[in-house]
Amino acid sequence: MAMISGENHGLRLAVRYAVLGLIAVIFIFPLVFMVVSSLKPDQQLLLDTKSLRAFLPVGDISLDNYVAAFQRAPVGLFIFNSVLVTGATVLLSLLVCSLAGFAFVFINWTGRELVLGIILATLIVPFETIAIPLLLLMSKLPWLGLDGLTWGWLNSYRVQIVPLVADGLTIFLFVQYFKDLPGELIEAARVEGATWWQIYRRVVMPLSGPILATAAILKFLIMYNQYLWPLMVVQDESYRPVMVGLQYFFQLNRAWGEIMAYLSLITVPVLGFYLVLQRAFIASIASTGVKG
Repeated sequence: MAMISGENHGLRLAVRYAVLGLIAVIFIFPLVFMVVSSLKPDQQLLLDTKSLRAFLPVGDISLDNYVAAFQRAPVGLFIFNSVLVTGATVLLSLLVCSLAGFAFVFINWTGRELVLGIILATLIVPFETIAIPLLLLMSKLPWLGLDGLTWGWLNSYRVQIVPLVADGLTIFLFVQYFKDLPGELIEAARVEGATWWQIYRRVVMPLSGPILATAAILKFLIMYNQYLWPLMVVQDESYRPVMVGLQYFFQLNRAWGEIMAYLSLITVPVLGFYLVLQRAFIASIASTGVKG
């Protein structure tokens, strides 16, 4: 019986890994096609789409499309802008939204349920409905910089960061996670005389690794893929992110090899960020399980 049970377990495990492997292959096929196509001239790229050669680095393989992509547009600048804007927004969002979630869960104050309900209601409001009013507001706001007091935030990094720092989804994720934390820890810290800031920094946040990683990944994907808002508020090329920069490759003579090369280049930061956060996510879960 033990042998039969072991064989069944091994069979189920093999089937599970086979299914997971098939799913992984399905998801990785577009990435393989993109990278392989970026190495081929346009004529060969289009001909190879009729067969499995589209997924194989065969034929006239070179890095010419990458060289042409950098010649057509300031690709490095676009990637830098997106990484800067996205990274700053993610960090500020984690701070602001975690503080908001902490206040909603652990601090008793009048009207917190109403305010939380209003914040959650914003989840059903499409960004397109507030884009124009937000654009008008950003064009009139003052800014004190090295050049003195100026009016309007357009054509800057801050106009791409500040309006998108806080959002209802990220606050909701932190609220739901904080509700599951043991209340005894908070009560014990209060008895010991800890302030709310000390409880947030020394008690709650060290236990929040999984939600920090999850919120960071979701926010990163949303910000890195921003197109409409940067298109509206940035006309200066020096501040444009990667998605707006994609327009350069659809003007005049369209070269699919260069487009694939550009897409391959802008995908690298996404994969790198995900791999780093994935390791942090797994490590945080493991450490939390050991401590718990």
